Amino acid sequence: MSGAPEQADGEERPEVDERPFIEASSQARQRYGRFNLAIVGGTGVGKSSLVNAVFGRDHAKVGKGLPVTSGVNYYHDDSLGIWDFEGFEIGSSRSPAETLRAHLRTVSERPADEQIAVVWYCVAAHADRLTLPDIEMIRELDASGLPVILVLTKVNWTKHPVTGRVRASKDAEEFRDWLEHPVDAEGAPIHLPIRRVILTSAHGAHGKGTQGKGTGHGLGELVAETLALSPEDEKEAFRIAQRLNLPWKREMARRVVAAASAAAAAAAAVPIPVADAATLAPIQLSMMARISVIYDLELRTMLSTSALAQLGAQMAGRALAHSFVKLIPMAGSAVNAAVASAITAATGEGWIRLCEQVHTGKVDLARVSDAWGDFSPTIVSVVTKLATGKAAKG
Repeated sequence: MSGAPEQADGEERPEVDERPFIEASSQARQRYGRFNLAIVGGTGVGKSSLVNAVFGRDHAKVGKGLPVTSGVNYYHDDSLGIWDFEGFEIGSSRSPAETLRAHLRTVSERPADEQIAVVWYCVAAHADRLTLPDIEMIRELDASGLPVILVLTKVNWTKHPVTGRVRASKDAEEFRDWLEHPVDAEGAPIHLPIRRVILTSAHGAHGKGTQGKGTGHGLGELVAETLALSPEDEKEAFRIAQRLNLPWKREMARRVVAAASAAAAAAAAVPIPVADAATLAPIQLSMMARISVIYDLELRTMLSTSALAQLGAQMAGRALAHSFVKLIPMAGSAVNAAVASAITAATGEGWIRLCEQVHTGKVDLARVSDAWGDFSPTIVSVVTKLATGKAAKG
């Protein structure tokens, strides 16, 4: 007796090869690459809380830690690399500029996928003024061609009792104003080559960390400015690594769905008999994998091979096509280009919704296979794609 699951009409559900998912996941990781952020600031300034709030990871627990040299460390996983530079220590035999120059030389000797894209120079808001070592280090970063965002951390915010508007403390705003137009004690301008000054708080109510939930303040502005300053070939990597802006991820994912829908239509240019509709499975599984990478989900390592195959069987190939062809008027017994495209598009939209739920912690990663039934395409969603003619656009 076969162990393969049977469909309601007695037909055996075909086995689904999970390799297209695994291969597409690896290819997507390589294509999008890694975003590398340098974060500079002394101990206790709040660097770890800030990284955790924006990326959902503690900067010292991103993945592999590489103690490059005294004063600088590199931590990374697939999508994010953090260069952590310590602030200038009093009593050092070298000047801040010399020390940082040596660190940047070390970074320049690392592989291309570890090179810095943007710098967050972190200063606690209560500091009121930059020190001379801070100014020297910022100038050195700029001289190295690196865009610097000066991030004021641990800013106190107050909420207006009537309007509900949240505003930074007066002291923090005055510090920001000085940073944007710095002058010395005599009123002479100070050369401070920073791109933006952004006031932030990486903690929500009661001092609790945001853990990538965006409940602090100024984080959205920081994320938007970081993206704007990122090199063009690293913008997608940053969109993947950050956890605050879901619309960015959704836009990327829908481009993947559009491409998969077009590929499914091309595969069914000559109508495919339902019995052969499993030929669509690799297209749909590859689509799943690429979307999973965009949401920074490690399904290829967190799910077993059998779980991936089970998930693929639920959403791809003959079983899925068979379910809809019987219900779509005029479809007959074959899957044509329009039906293949519509099914793939509706499936991709459902998968995006599920990935967002996992990404935001509303669905446990271990329950993805069980949860898919709540997000899988319905006859209404497929027919809507057919009726509107937008299946190929996702």
